[in-house]
Amino acid sequence: QVQLVESGGGLVQAGGSLRLSCAASGFTFSNSGMSWVRQAPGKGLLLVSSINGDGSATSYAHSVRGRFTISRDNAKNTLYLQMDNLKPEDAAMYYCQRSAGDRGQGTQVIVSS
Repeated sequence: QVQLVESGGGLVQAGGSLRLSCAASGFTFSNSGMSWVRQAPGKGLLLVSSINGDGSATSYAHSVRGRFTISRDNAKNTLYLQMDNLKPEDAAMYYCQRSAGDRGQGTQVIVSS
C-alpha cells in the first residue's frame, strides 16, 4: 500500500532553516508528481510546492517562492523541501502528497519570532 512518511520538522527561530523529507513506498515514485501542502491551526490547506516525476518542473506558492526549494531523489524514493529564511507565518503541519491524492501523517514546523 502507499506510504508517505514525513520527517524533519521541529522548532526553529525566525530566519532559520529546516529540511523536510518524505520517504515514499508502495507505488512507482518516479512516475508520480509530488507536492508539499501545509495547514496552520484554524486555516485551510495550502499547496506549498509541487514537482513533477523527473524533477524537471517545480512550482511554488507565492508566499514561499525564493525561500523554499522542492527536490526529489528518485533513486531513494524521497521527496525534500528545503525551507530557508523561515517566518512565523510558515508554522504549520506539513504534509507530503502525491498526485493521486494520498497524504502522509505530517511533520510539525514551529517558528519562533
